[in-house]
Amino acid sequence: MRGLKLAALAVLAAIVVLLIAQPALAADEPPEQVQVADAFLELHTGPGRGFPVFHVAGRGEQVEILLRHTDWFKVRVSRDLHNIKEGWVSRAQMETTLTQAGLRKTFRDVLLDDYLHRRVEMGMAAGRFKNEPVLKLWTAYRLSETLSVEATVGQVQGVFAGTDFWHLGVNAEPWSDKRLSPFIGIGLGKFKNIPNTSLVSAIPTDAKLASAVAGVRWHLTDRFVLRADVSLYTAFVADTRASEYRAFTAGLSFFF
Repeated sequence: MRGLKLAALAVLAAIVVLLIAQPALAADEPPEQVQVADAFLELHTGPGRGFPVFHVAGRGEQVEILLRHTDWFKVRVSRDLHNIKEGWVSRAQMETTLTQAGLRKTFRDVLLDDYLHRRVEMGMAAGRFKNEPVLKLWTAYRLSETLSVEATVGQVQGVFAGTDFWHLGVNAEPWSDKRLSPFIGIGLGKFKNIPNTSLVSAIPTDAKLASAVAGVRWHLTDRFVLRADVSLYTAFVADTRASEYRAFTAGLSFFF
């Protein structure tokens, strides 16, 4: 039990630190700057080729990226305090510019870029929990592009018993900017097993629960994601005894 308590404290401490750090992550950052590498960069009056070109930035000039609309970027070019131009540049031209480190600038697909700005997620999945059907629901809050906190509730309808569980944890998604994105997570919660009343000497089990999960996401749109995962649940049914359960689920989540 001491190990479980230490693990619980570690997870809770990680969540608290991440929540405290979130305002700093969400703070407005200065516009990103890139350098024109080609002979010129054309600024349009609007986000589309049907809008006329009204200004041209030359090679070596610094360009600030203000915002993005589909595959067009609103930028600012400042030659001096009295000569500031703002206009729209296509993604194709923006990808010919250089970063401050001198590398070619690249941009994520619009779908993933929009997805990574979503914060609140809800989802539902079905699968197998120790060879018995399981249904689970979850809600999550994205702390950054690669970290999120997640609360999960689940129910298993077995032949001889029913099981309810919940857990709160932290998920890491190191390649979240890829359309096919793996993730891992850990969590702590509660586990309750209720045997059928027809069984003789049936005793319900109410135990603390530790969870570990590994899975993959497939981004369908900016709001919908397919998700499949494998979980290992450890129920601490006594001071010296623990039971392990493996589960596989697949489902759909959506974002606000």
